[in-house]
Parts: sequence; C-alpha cells; structure tokens
Amino acid sequence: MKFPAILLGLQFAAAVCCAQVKVDNLLCENRTNPLGMDVTVPRFTWQLSTDKRNEMQTAYRIDISDNANFHGHVWDSGKIGSDSSVLVSYKGKPLQSGKRYYWRVRVWDNYGKASSWSETAWWQMALLQTSDWQAKWISPGYAEDTVNRPSPFMRKQFHIHKKIRSATAYITAHGMYEAQINGQRVGDAYLTPGWTSYKNRLQYQTYDVTNMLKEGSNAIGVMLGNGWYRGIIGYSDKRNVYGKDIALLAQINITYEDGTTGVIISDDSWKSSTGEIRYSEIYNGETIDHNKTQDGWTQPGFNDGQWSGVKVEDYPKNILLATYNEMVKKHETFKPVRIFKTPKGERVIDFGQNLVGWVMLKVKGKPGDTIKVWHAEVLDKLGNFYTENLRAAKAEDTYILKGNGEETFEPHFTFHGFQFIRIEGYPGDQILPEDVTAVAMYSDMKPTGTFVTSNALINQLQHNIQWGQKGNFLDVPTDCPQRDERLGWTGDAQVFSRTATFNMGVNDFFAKWLRDVAADQSPAGVVPFVVPNCLGFTQGSTGWADVSTVVPWNMYLAYGDKRILQTQYPSMKAWVDYMQHQSKNDLWQTGFHFGDWLFYSRDDDTDGTSAITDKYFIAQCFYAYSTQLLINAANVLGKQDDVAAYTALLKRIKDAFFKEYVTPNGRLVSGTQTAYTLALNFDMLPESLRPQAAQRLVENIHAYGNHLTTGFLGTPYLCHVLTRFGHNDMAYRLLLQDTYPSWLYPVKMGATTIWERWDGIKPDKTFEAASMNSFNHYSYGAIGDWMYRVMAGLDTYDDQPGYKHIRVMPHPGGGFTNATASLETYYGKAASGWEVKDGKTYYSIDIPANTKADIYLPASSVNDITENGKALAVDKDISVGAAENGYVLIKAGSGSYHFAAPAPTAPTVTTSK
Repeated sequence: MKFPAILLGLQFAAAVCCAQVKVDNLLCENRTNPLGMDVTVPRFTWQLSTDKRNEMQTAYRIDISDNANFHGHVWDSGKIGSDSSVLVSYKGKPLQSGKRYYWRVRVWDNYGKASSWSETAWWQMALLQTSDWQAKWISPGYAEDTVNRPSPFMRKQFHIHKKIRSATAYITAHGMYEAQINGQRVGDAYLTPGWTSYKNRLQYQTYDVTNMLKEGSNAIGVMLGNGWYRGIIGYSDKRNVYGKDIALLAQINITYEDGTTGVIISDDSWKSSTGEIRYSEIYNGETIDHNKTQDGWTQPGFNDGQWSGVKVEDYPKNILLATYNEMVKKHETFKPVRIFKTPKGERVIDFGQNLVGWVMLKVKGKPGDTIKVWHAEVLDKLGNFYTENLRAAKAEDTYILKGNGEETFEPHFTFHGFQFIRIEGYPGDQILPEDVTAVAMYSDMKPTGTFVTSNALINQLQHNIQWGQKGNFLDVPTDCPQRDERLGWTGDAQVFSRTATFNMGVNDFFAKWLRDVAADQSPAGVVPFVVPNCLGFTQGSTGWADVSTVVPWNMYLAYGDKRILQTQYPSMKAWVDYMQHQSKNDLWQTGFHFGDWLFYSRDDDTDGTSAITDKYFIAQCFYAYSTQLLINAANVLGKQDDVAAYTALLKRIKDAFFKEYVTPNGRLVSGTQTAYTLALNFDMLPESLRPQAAQRLVENIHAYGNHLTTGFLGTPYLCHVLTRFGHNDMAYRLLLQDTYPSWLYPVKMGATTIWERWDGIKPDKTFEAASMNSFNHYSYGAIGDWMYRVMAGLDTYDDQPGYKHIRVMPHPGGGFTNATASLETYYGKAASGWEVKDGKTYYSIDIPANTKADIYLPASSVNDITENGKALAVDKDISVGAAENGYVLIKAGSGSYHFAAPAPTAPTVTTSK
C-alpha cells in the first residue's frame, strides 16, 4: 500500500514542479554573457517560460556575485514587488574594471508560485578609466609606400612563466585590424573596430584569450587596414578623412593561477613589416600576393630580425569606449547557381542573391598566376556584366598565387555588394562550384521577426526587405553597399527604423549609431546628411536630420528602452530648437532640403504628372512631427516644463501650416500623395478636414492608375494613412500593384533586395541613370512596417512599450487567404496570424508571459466569435468588450489563442491612431 502512495506523491510533486514558472533567456544590456562592457549601471532582462495563460510576474529577486558559486554577494536585490522583467537596472556597489560578475534571477507569479533560480549568466566589465590603459599607440616604423599603402603587420613575442587563470585582450586601431595569437585568429568579428565618429568616439573590442595563451613562448600579430579611418570614403577619391596615420593599441591583461597579474602591451618593443596584403580599400577591393606571405609571423620562434621597429604615438585614449553594438560577422554562405560565359565571352558566376560580403576562392596554379575578381549586382539587357552603377568603386579583388598546391583567398579589410562576380585569370578551363563561396557579412543582430502570407510575391518582398536590411546594416545603417558611397545616410535610417525593429534586434545597433548622430551634430543643432559625417556637410535637411527624434522614439516603442531617450534627449531638443531658430512666424521656409527624394517623376513632364511636393511644406510637417516626438520623450522622462513649452510651440507650428498651406476649401497647396500623407499622418489638419483629405489622397492614387507616386519621405506612411482613414482596400491595392511604380515591380523583375529607385531596371531591361541606381537600398522596404503592424496586426502601445502591452488588430483583405507575423520580443514570442477558409476567418494569436494584449477582431457582434470552439462569454481567460466600428475588443493575458469569426467583407476602420 505504501508504494502506490509514494508514487502518487512523486507524481503530484512532479506536477507541481512542472506548474512552476521558469526563468530563462537572461540578457545583460541586451546581450547574452557580454564580454567587455563599460556601462556602469547595467540592465538585466529575462523571460518567463510557462504553459499557463495569464501568467504575470509579481516579484523578482536578482542575485549578483563575483564568483560562479555565489559565495558572497555584490548585490542581492531582495524580493522586489514588480512585474518588470526587461532592462531592470543594477543598484549595487560600483563595478570594477575588467572584472567578471555572475548573476541569476528568480520570480514570483500571480498564482503564488515561486520559480527556481535561473541558470547562471555573467558579464565582464571593460576598462572603465583611461588610466586602465597601459598600452601605447604604435605605428609602423618603416618608410611606407604612400601610394598603395600595403597593410602593416605588427608583432610581439613574449614569455609567460606561470599558469594562467584568465586573460583578456583589448584591441583597437586607427583603421581596421585583424589579430592572431600563436597562429589563431582572435575573435570572429570583421572590419573591427567598426565605424564611429572617430574624433569623438573610438570603440575597442574585448576578447577572452585565456585558451590561446600558454606557459612559455607566445606571440601576438596584428594586421592593419586603411578602413574608414584613412581609406577612400565619400566622393571624389576622398581619403585621410580622420587622419593620415595607421596605428594599433593592444593590451592583454593576465591573471595567473597564484592570483598575481601581468600585462602585455603595445609599445616600442614591437616589430613591424608588410605581408601579403599589398593594397586594401573599401571601395576598390584588396590585392593579396601569396609570394609576399611571411609564414608563421604570428607564432613564437618566427625570425623577425629583418623587421623594422615601431613608433610610439601620442594619440588620445580619452575617446576610447567599449563596443556596445553587435560586430560584423560572417553569416549565410552561397554556392554558385550557375557559372557561365556572357555574350562578351567573360566568365561570370551567379550566386542567386544580392548580398554584401566577399567571395572565398580555392585554387591551384603556377607561381605568379594572377586572378582578378570583379563584383556586380546585375547583368545588362544583353546579359553582360554591369558595373556602371558602382561609379568610381572598382570592387576588384586581385589574388597572386604562390603555386604551392591548393591556395585559399579571401579579403580582410573590404566588402562588396554583389550577386555576380566576373573572374579573369583563373587557372584551368573550368571553375568548380565547390571552389567558390560567397559569404554574407553584416552586424551580428539576432533575427527576430517572420512574416508569411498566401501570396508568393509578397513573401519575396519580405525576403527582399530582410536582405536589404542585412546588406546595409554593416556597423552603420548604410545607403548602399556596392558603389563609392556606403555612408550612414540619416534619412534612409529614419524612414526604415521601425521596420528594422521587427526583422532584427537593432536596439544596440541604433543605440551606438545614435550616439554618433549626437557626436556629429553641430553646436547649433544641425544633424548632418550622413553619420559618421565623413562628408563634412553642416546643413540639416528635413526628413534626414529628423533621424535625431524619430529613431530614438521608434527604439523606445519597439524595445521599451528609456535609456535611449535619456541619452538622446539633448540631441532631440537641439534639432527642434534649430528648426525653431530657422523659422519665421513659426514657418520653416529656409535652407536646403532633399524633399521627397526619388518620388515618381517623368522625364517628359509636359502635363504636370510628376509628383512634386513643395519642400518647405514637407519641412513644416516634419518640424511638427519632431516637436511632437520631443514632447512624447519629455513626458516619458518627466520633463514637464519642456512638455508645456513645446506643446505651445506645436500648436503654433500647426496653425502656421494651416494658414500657409491649406486653402479655405481644405485643399493642400501641394496636391501630391506625399503632401496628403504627411499632413494626415502628422495630424496637421483639423479633424473635420481629415476625411476629405483622405478622399483626395485616394483620388490622386486613382488618377495615377492605382499607383503610388511617393518618394523616401511619403512612402513609409502611405498605407498607414489609407488604413487609418478607412481606405484599407486601397492600401492593399497599392501593396499588390505589380507595375511601375510599385513595391512588386522590382520583385517581378527578379529583385532579391529592395531597389533605390522604383524602376532601377526599366520594363525594356535598360537601367535608370548609373549615377544613382543601387539595387540594394532598404528605404522603400519601409512598407514592411504596415505589413507587420496593420496587415497581420501585431503592434505595441505607447503606455507600456516594447510589447509589454500588445495591440493586435489584424486587417484581412486584398484577396489573401492567410498572413502571419511573429516577433521574438524581450518577453518571448508574440504572434498574430489569420486564415480565411470556408466562409470564416481563423485567428491564431500568441501572447508571451508577463504581458497583456488588447485584441481587436473584425466582427459585428461578440456572439460571432469563438475561442477554441467556445463562446467568448464562457471563456474565463479573457474579457470582452462590445463591438465598435466593426471590431470586437478582447482583453487577454499570456497564452495561445485560436479565434474564429465570419469572414469580414470590408471592415470599418477607426480613424484614431
């Protein structure tokens, strides 16, 4: 009798255990076990894992120690009554440079259950004080070839006399660097130290090199490249933007088993020379000559007797900061989908995807054989290799063989945007597919969003949006990755930023870049066209400079990251104040503006059909928008004096707009799609005039044969405005339009990324002007935001951003039979999907633990909807409101929900934001 009772007890205990909430996915400053952090008040994030519905955290306890066994506490928060589980701030004693800390967390839920402790996570601090740097800046000691500027190689051999407990390397450079210790590559990041406003901010990287060092002789070797620092960047062969020098700063801090410490530093004991990298420029490519290889130069015992010394330089260290964002790494690889000869007889390889990175070659040949590899995005009308749109960028890698068996080549300090390569000089008659590999490279952001529909063309559009983001999020948000530009254009980032937050975790990516926006902002508040500002322009263009307000607010909405607003608030305010100072009677009608860049325009515009929007009209709209975002940020940060002052300013801005740009009958002086879209999206019109303005927008679209005519500034908001004002059918019509100009025209023309122009390739297969025709340019991919937040209906609220309070409001339509968006939020997976089948629409919705959701489903009555086959009235897990404006409101907590309702015909859409 005892055995069954014991067994029953064990089963009950197991059930209780399984019913407990679990804590996992621990993040410190948005990263898993980050190494090298100079944030002195780090923030912690964790997820609740459970199968229960309506699971909420009611309390947490964070425990931090300087050892993995938690013997002693650096900070024990104690039990804190709070549902906060995202970006919870550290409140312990000051943290120490270079030290590793271990942390764990447990929570209590709303069912009275306490979790077990989570698994242990850790982070390691970087160098917090300038005085922590013992290393010296060093530059090559030899006379440099100032024309080709071969990559400097620097090395040092050193001896370790004791057993090592831990070792951490800190490295940065003027230029780019790649390091090895004892023949092993240090880290898996590329193009380090990344691109920042170098005169104000220079990042260094931190590496755990414990297992790379050994007792006895060791060696460290570092290659340098020109990079953005002194390489060709910007226009007109511009170089040496930040300095003519190339230099290294490296330090290895060692802790021995006996508790003592040591340090290896860059100083005058190092040696310098050159090696196989004979030329390297971002735009032009790299030349590698294996006959110049110095075998074993990064290993101990190498004879560097013929090497030169180094020069110790007095470059600043007070601008150094630890790396905050994800570094550029290798990702997907592609094998050739075809290898062929063009009509011109050139040997070309097609990888089937427009990507950013480089090609790895395996080859056998004779000493001195020279292989040249050119890169291109497209073929011309006749099927020949096309590079005119690269402008002055040569995008050419040259490899010279040593002739000692199979050799492998790949670049180090350059990157290319391409789908095709042309090869010249490859030994033999045939190139084997297994010997050629294209490698995609981009910042190591976590993929977060998926979007799938019943329409294959829309699915390809989503693919193109994601690959446009991958190819252009290469440490900074670039405008194009292939031609002689590749700059951090602020307008492009502004229009795409909300879409970007869905596809990838870009919180750290933008946090880092926004600090450079502020660093390069002028004392008067002007935000330059590109950041980092290598062009030197000090003008602020509307829609471009507004990156300083738009992107911080979008990051706050997507991630609930209040610190971004705190950090960027002075920059936000400075830009709004600049516009105010430039205005007269609250109208901003001065300065240079790009306007609605690349809007629909006809070369033979004899009948006025080019969609030209007055640039000062646009400026006034963005002046109002940035002011509103500043007010929003001030409210979040508790700056009530600013709220009052800028609220009064906003009213004056809108009054001035109405007086200057609206006729007595409610027409806008610019009658374009962009004009009506901006005026409606930014609430520039009185509510009474908004419906007729929306109708005029629709009439304009009809006048262009149901095509959009918007450029960079109007496109992101066009479909949002149509849906908001009851014209969701027109939003779908524009989405599904597949003739020029439209989102699907490039898709039908074979695009695998987003194009810079609506008609980069014309229907007759000729090209737009080569002077500005990128085939990988993410701006028009901003339609993704409408697809995710409106079509699938997965959104968040301002009151509890970052998907703490989730808004689900799907909009079935457009002839689609299904659409689903899923997003890995800080709380877990949120998803909204719908499927039309057999006269009904089925909705599948996932809400992560520790969040709540307002779910709006198209239906005329509560009684029309069931959840898991049950009437809503008997479902105790949810609460239901009455039907209003064609939607039923359902309030729900965490869990997976499956609703069914009659298929809507044309749901009425509320005109509130």
